[in-house]
Amino acid sequence: MNQDVIITCALTGAGNTVRKSPHVPVTPQQIARSAVEAADAGAAAVHIHVRDPETGAPSRDPRLYREVVERIRETGTDVVINLTAGMGGDLVIDPEEPLRQLPGTDLVGGLDRLPHVEDLLPDICTLDCGSLNFGDGSNLYVSTPDMLRTGARRVQELGVRPELEIFDTGHLWFAKQLRTEGLLDDPTVFQLCMGIPWGAPADPGVLQSMVNMLPEGAQWASFALGRMQMPWVAQSVLLGGHVRVGLEDNLYLGKGVKATNAQLVERAVTIVEAMGARVATPEEARLKLGLKPRG
Repeated sequence: MNQDVIITCALTGAGNTVRKSPHVPVTPQQIARSAVEAADAGAAAVHIHVRDPETGAPSRDPRLYREVVERIRETGTDVVINLTAGMGGDLVIDPEEPLRQLPGTDLVGGLDRLPHVEDLLPDICTLDCGSLNFGDGSNLYVSTPDMLRTGARRVQELGVRPELEIFDTGHLWFAKQLRTEGLLDDPTVFQLCMGIPWGAPADPGVLQSMVNMLPEGAQWASFALGRMQMPWVAQSVLLGGHVRVGLEDNLYLGKGVKATNAQLVERAVTIVEAMGARVATPEEARLKLGLKPRG
């Protein structure tokens, strides 16, 4: 069991959730405010996507990332900044003409997923460690070995800690290969992403198998979607990991009760402390994850 637990709050994500809950932050101001509220509630880290302020659609615009990060930093809030670098991997194909891309496709190379990381040099950026059939239909998430090697090398050059997003066991296998090739520095940081169709299911036995595959000395967290989010807090802590909650992965505090990010963090804090563990501070999180001290 993990006795000192880092809580990450994933604030908004890129899913079609904006019209499903009034609490999903959209504008840079809303995302930054939600980050500060999550930090005040006990989150040591915030995981940040940005959205088009007018439509709520997911975005890769570096200017939006800059505004969010600057707004958070202007408040003086001590929180670890974790920016997604997974945007730009979406491929929607015509099932009858697979070489034809359909609306919703946003597919770019490994380096083109990193301009905001190069600009802002966050504490952490994500590296999605493989391709995936992303839900039903003809949606694919594309992250090839060549793209990943290119991205990992650039992130290493920037001195940013990659959080390795693992959606299935093959992704973990390849992430370990990146480490073998010297493209990842220790301590390696893994996020085990469970319950996303059609990746690794939210099954405790599968999580245990993935934990068993982790390299020695790795820091890891895990999350699951929807109603499994809070049970997964306990599951991760029991197996020695950190946790992630937030509106990217779950919109509800309970049946029919829409949550805010701060409320989800507060619930996670309650679970962690009820298990006899303690919630890590941002300073402690930086030490555990091998990050630079707060500037």
